[in-house]
Amino acid sequence: MSLHRAHLHVAPDDHLAEAIDHVVAELEDDIRHGRVADDVSRLLGRRLEAAGVSLPPNAVEDLAELIEADVSL
Repeated sequence: MSLHRAHLHVAPDDHLAEAIDHVVAELEDDIRHGRVADDVSRLLGRRLEAAGVSLPPNAVEDLAELIEADVSL
């Protein structure tokens, strides 16, 4: 997941980095299993917010694009 964090435009501390990794891993798993019917960027933003992570909108969008690209491989 550190690949994803490299594109965040922010430098999260260890706690936030772990939270981001956890949210990303769960979302990727949900996508792979067909459990995502919503826009990935919107869903990612909501899940990050629920995990206490606040990222700029452009960072959420970039991260969502990376997730979609990784899952489609």
